[in-house]
Amino acid sequence: MANNLFFVAFLFVVTTLSLAMADDPYNSQLLKGSVACVDCPQDFDLSGVQVLVKCDKVKKLAVTYTQEDGTFITELPSDETTKSKNPSNCMAKIMGGPHQLFVSTKDAFAPVIANARESSGSFFTTAKPLGFYSTCPLKGKCIAKDNGFASSKTVDFPLPREWGLAPSSYYIPFIPIIGIP
Repeated sequence: MANNLFFVAFLFVVTTLSLAMADDPYNSQLLKGSVACVDCPQDFDLSGVQVLVKCDKVKKLAVTYTQEDGTFITELPSDETTKSKNPSNCMAKIMGGPHQLFVSTKDAFAPVIANARESSGSFFTTAKPLGFYSTCPLKGKCIAKDNGFASSKTVDFPLPREWGLAPSSYYIPFIPIIGIP
């Protein structure tokens, strides 16, 4: 009986220690950064801007959203095998927001650097705030980037119901071109 109690206590201690070491919150690497609106009023709500973080040689990505003041906090992406004290070549990028954002290529990315105020090495920051505009900065010359999607509008020719065919929009987009080499 005493051996069983000792064995159960031993398993409890080993399990508790292994779980505590696996979920160590001090072992995570946190990124603290911010976004800045260049042409917004002082009290503009910056919440909901999506920021993506990608590190070199790591397959995972980290995605986070900003708070009202434009700050964000996320854990740096890492694979179990590549977790190190100094994350190599990480970049943060603005992906979008709750409203249309205009981002220049020079302000869209920011490298991740070690936080000079923290000596523990577990807090990182962006080298500069990620900047964006709420209106087109080029006086109407902003052109949306083609993302490869065409218009989804269809043409529906009226077909007589007596023919028993599906709507013409099912057939019309596919028109084979014959005779062009």
